[in-house]
Amino acid sequence: MESGDSNIIIHVISVLFNMSWQIFWPLAFGLILSSFIRHLLPVDTVVKHLGKTDAKSLTFTTILGMVSSSCSYAAASLSHTLLAKKATLANAMAFLVSSTNLIVEMFIVLVALMGWTFLWGEVIGGLILIATVGFLFSRFYPKEVEQELRQHIESAEPAKHAHSDCGMDMSNMKNETSDCGMDMSNMKHETSDCGMDMSNMKHETSDCGMDMSNMKHETSDCGMDMSNMKHETSDCGMDMSSMKHDHMDMPAQKETGLMSKITKSAGFFQMDLAMIGKEILIGVVVSSILIALVPQEGWKALFISNDVGLPTWLHSLLDVIIGIFVAMIAYVCSVGNLILAAALWHGGISFGGVIGFILADVLTIPMIGVYKKYYGKRPTKWMVGLLFLSILFTGLCVDAIFNGFGWVSTDQTVRTLNQSGFGVNMTTVMNLIFIPLSIWYYRLGKKANAGMGMSM
Repeated sequence: MESGDSNIIIHVISVLFNMSWQIFWPLAFGLILSSFIRHLLPVDTVVKHLGKTDAKSLTFTTILGMVSSSCSYAAASLSHTLLAKKATLANAMAFLVSSTNLIVEMFIVLVALMGWTFLWGEVIGGLILIATVGFLFSRFYPKEVEQELRQHIESAEPAKHAHSDCGMDMSNMKNETSDCGMDMSNMKHETSDCGMDMSNMKHETSDCGMDMSNMKHETSDCGMDMSNMKHETSDCGMDMSSMKHDHMDMPAQKETGLMSKITKSAGFFQMDLAMIGKEILIGVVVSSILIALVPQEGWKALFISNDVGLPTWLHSLLDVIIGIFVAMIAYVCSVGNLILAAALWHGGISFGGVIGFILADVLTIPMIGVYKKYYGKRPTKWMVGLLFLSILFTGLCVDAIFNGFGWVSTDQTVRTLNQSGFGVNMTTVMNLIFIPLSIWYYRLGKKANAGMGMSM
């Protein structure tokens, strides 16, 4: 291998390593937070505040998004959690865009790289995008497709039954007179007694309300031999202690209080990584290669020169579309994406095109793959289409506003695209905390899921 090829490979690896270092802690933090919300946040609370789409709910989701995440992959997990908790689709999508575009660390990097004008462009653009997403998703997302989306979410929640009833699925049991005369429909499934609460069964003095005299204790009669069951008044004659539950190793039952909740939440964290881990890795690698190999001048070839003489509105429209397209194929995470946005700006793209590029961090190819995993193909197509229209409209609005008022300047400074995150700084401190924490949390979740028979 020639020396030049070797240097290129080393450069790509260096960029990949630095990118991974910069985005690790916000990604880990967002996914961990998502797992806790999924387990601990009551459905009633979400439905109360986010169960309908209006100005109040959109304001609430905007604030929640601003304080919750800075990585699109983590934001996708959190918005998926809100949908699972019965939030409206419009509110969940508004949360998705607010948690990736209206965050403090992003504002800091924007000012450092591109100046205050782009900070205000991002803030105004983010608010316009949230309002647009709320309107389009509440009015134009087909109801039958949304129903398909929610069914996909429910079918992909194996932990819901496993955590609530100790892994016992009673749904296939027949509750008919011919089946041994046992009606199981009123049985409650609670974790404390492995999912069997006999409190609603009829109790009479002679035999706890169960007439067993005519039941045959043979394999042919439903396969239930009741002869060895203890008949005691305290438990309606049913001693479950000798029953074996396959694939049920429940160490979490030995835990109480906070540790039990952490263990169950870690199970969701492990399942999230198992579901979208490959998409995250693809996004990081693709973006690192592009940043490492494409020089700043190379991006200029993508844009339409001002000398072409196109109408202003058409030139702005094409630039925003180009910005969204570049974001779809060249994205890592919201904050890291700003480095490439600076290169695009100095490469000749319009102000609205830069804003469209930054806002399109939710439309990257790896992110679309995540949506398909979460929601299914047809719901994802509608979701991507409405998000694209929302971002396109927002980019055009921002470009018109800032150019109309003469707020856009071209004398911004730009740093090198390959920034090292090492040193005594916030990124290093947070990674030193979240790297061991996330490894421990993942292993805890994997152990918990394996104990419930859900190894992934």
